[in-house]
Amino acid sequence: MTTLYVGNLSPDATASDLRAMFSPFGEIGSLRVARDRAGRARGFALVELDDEAATTAMDALKGAELKGRAMDVVVERASSGVKRYGGRGGRGAHRRH
Repeated sequence: MTTLYVGNLSPDATASDLRAMFSPFGEIGSLRVARDRAGRARGFALVELDDEAATTAMDALKGAELKGRAMDVVVERASSGVKRYGGRGGRGAHRRH
């Protein structure tokens, strides 16, 4: 299974809207529209599809319009446990000379 990050969503976009757009590509494993603590949409969602369906959906729906906004659809980057800042100790670490 591959998780797709769907960004630049309108606050009016619902899980039902996304399900209607992604379901023609294959069975959706999970779908979650991100919300803040107050319940407002944060402008992105995560959609899980099998690998082949995810690739097809990503190619077909990148830039597609939903509720007046062009969606950004990319593969979600999973946390690999690797430090993102490189070097010893990561960001802000002092180097010995």
